[in-house]
Amino acid sequence: MTFLVPLALAALVALTLAAPAGGRVLLSQQDALALAFPGCDVQRATVYLSAAQVERAGRLAGEPVRSALVPTYAARCGGKPAGTAYFDAHPVRTLPETVMVVVSADGRVRRVEVLSFDEPADYLPRHPWYDQFEGRALDSELRLKRGIRPVTGASLTARATTGAVRRVLALHQVIAEAAGTPAAATPKPAPTLRPAATPAPTARPTAAPQHRRPGTGR
Repeated sequence: MTFLVPLALAALVALTLAAPAGGRVLLSQQDALALAFPGCDVQRATVYLSAAQVERAGRLAGEPVRSALVPTYAARCGGKPAGTAYFDAHPVRTLPETVMVVVSADGRVRRVEVLSFDEPADYLPRHPWYDQFEGRALDSELRLKRGIRPVTGASLTARATTGAVRRVLALHQVIAEAAGTPAAATPKPAPTLRPAATPAPTARPTAAPQHRRPGTGR
């Protein structure tokens, strides 16, 4: 089962797991949320996952899930769900990076933003590189050198960021399943092909009956 953690503990967890992890802050958490959900109501909660859920999320992601406490930031715009933001802090080479990953209601990536990056600036990809995550689902194409282009000179950052996005999508799916609202993105169904109409058999003309003349035998 999934539980909401009491407010005091939630605040401590949020500071530990969701705040930018390093000294070189590129974007504050508040500004990142404002970019993702302008003018929207954002509600923070902390979800506690069971050991089985942590294990399942790790299997889905193919990446380690290091904590059972997951801060979430669910937004509503105009009274309608607008997505959920997660903040993932992880090492790149030896120093940390923190990214925000916004997930839409159907389990696809809406946005990726870098909040802090402590490695040398040369290791940070340009912003357009992060745009390729938009619309991605948790599938085999969400891998470096598959659906995600690598970056020359920043391969460790690209790998770490791709892993973070996979981890967030996996956590989002596990949390949604526990809430009874599966959010895994599914491929669009192929159009149904109607069988071609079979032409009706052509009726052969029926020979007209021959009438015998009386008394002639013909």
